[in-house]
Amino acid sequence: MAISLSLTVNGKPVTAEVEPHTLLVQFLREQLRLTGTHVGCDTAQCGACTVHLNGRAVKSCNQLAVQCEGMDVTTIEGLAAAYGNTGGNGALHPMQAAFRECHGLQCGFCTPGMVMSAAALVAEKPGLTEADVRAGLDGNLCRCTGYHNIVKAVLAGAEGMAAPATSAASAA
Repeated sequence: MAISLSLTVNGKPVTAEVEPHTLLVQFLREQLRLTGTHVGCDTAQCGACTVHLNGRAVKSCNQLAVQCEGMDVTTIEGLAAAYGNTGGNGALHPMQAAFRECHGLQCGFCTPGMVMSAAALVAEKPGLTEADVRAGLDGNLCRCTGYHNIVKAVLAGAEGMAAPATSAASAA
């Protein structure tokens, strides 16, 4: 028995029919074709599926889609636009740009979840230290790196997020 679901995804209203047991990550990937949100463990351990739900980082493999009725979901595909980069010029969110510039990825599988968690962490707690970043990303696993460049990227992204959006837009 399908249930009607209405929510906002990456700033756009979405209405769809979903089965009651459909996970948010399944809905995003399979019905909306937003495949930047990755499925890693299916048990909320790895963080690869992290999205923002009403501005808060959540693991979408541990959230039923029907629980998101009327809510705002932002995926990695919509992060730049949610930050205000809506010109369609390919500008990245400061955290995305920092991960690219600081080589905060290797295979890239964990990167969308890391970026989404990091952006929410910085929004909640500006002025992070390295210890804050390491503690804040504890629920996100990377099997490729020693986390050094990821932490470096998050700290650089935090600086970028603190800068006025107009200076970021004019630099692009």
